[in-house]
Amino acid sequence: MPFEFIKTEVPEVILIKPKVFSDKRGFFMESYKKSEFEKAGIDTDFVQDNHSKSIKGVLRGLHYQKEPAAQGKLIRCIKGRIFDVAVDIRKGSPTYGKWVGYELSEENKLMLWIPKGFAHGFLTLSEEAEIIYKVSGAEYSPQHDAGIIWNDKTINIKWPIDSIENIILSEKDKNLPTLEEAEINFVYGG
Repeated sequence: MPFEFIKTEVPEVILIKPKVFSDKRGFFMESYKKSEFEKAGIDTDFVQDNHSKSIKGVLRGLHYQKEPAAQGKLIRCIKGRIFDVAVDIRKGSPTYGKWVGYELSEENKLMLWIPKGFAHGFLTLSEEAEIIYKVSGAEYSPQHDAGIIWNDKTINIKWPIDSIENIILSEKDKNLPTLEEAEINFVYGG
């Protein structure tokens, strides 16, 4: 099997470890294989691929798109290191407001599957980092774009930072609402 699918503390969020074949020439790995992902319960069609580059200290998030344009994301860091976070924002979910976070890097080649109904964010840990991610559900839709402030006290994410002064945020991300104030239209389906 070319992947190990690891359930997290929030079972719908899945950490994915690809099988990497390395030798003196470099390496080869599969980063996505529809049949294997379907067997692991990730049965989705991807509609968009994104590529992002950030410098150290950049924190992007916590972002999501509201229904009917909700998105799932398959995140992979191809250069540098990031701390990647998913937050359950499905009302009525037993894990509502709970977060999971993992270091994704070019070295460990781990990927994170974040389904619809979750907010996503990441912090750049290396001097610079590049991530690529596949998006399912809907393409980017500005009118459905939403988010939650990165330091919401009810979520209480333990970001690996030395000091809040080292965080670099966009103006948009500085002004996001709290979980309690955010416009969320996801409902847990059981």
